[in-house]
Amino acid sequence: MEMIHLSHCVYHCDYHIVIVTKYRKSLFNAGVFAYFKLRLAEVHAHYPLIIIKEVNSDKDHIHLLVSIPPTIGVGKVVGIIKQNTAKDLKQKFPFVKEAYWGTEAVWSEGYFVSTVGINEEVIKRYIQLQGEKDSGQTKFEID
Repeated sequence: MEMIHLSHCVYHCDYHIVIVTKYRKSLFNAGVFAYFKLRLAEVHAHYPLIIIKEVNSDKDHIHLLVSIPPTIGVGKVVGIIKQNTAKDLKQKFPFVKEAYWGTEAVWSEGYFVSTVGINEEVIKRYIQLQGEKDSGQTKFEID
């Protein structure tokens, strides 16, 4: 497991995020998905602490595995991704623009998010064992 070190925190905050197309329209084919991934790379270029680890699509939704620093809310990141892909998808693919004629939206308002991280039992054991190994700064180890 990779820990990310910033000046005042160390973290491992990975999230499984699913964003759905508005009205669950089937927009994603190989070409649209490839272009979507290019737009995601630009999101990372502008926000280097938002790390897209995995991405895949079905016809009407996208699955993402994203590392998000604790200084940025998950909802903010979802908004950034949606905003920075919707306009470009409509401009690049006329059928997407036609599918959502009269609206700027491509994505539904909601999203699914789930944390991805260390097993709960490992965390419980780590908390229970605090102070037993040494009285200094115990290194967090996963067995």
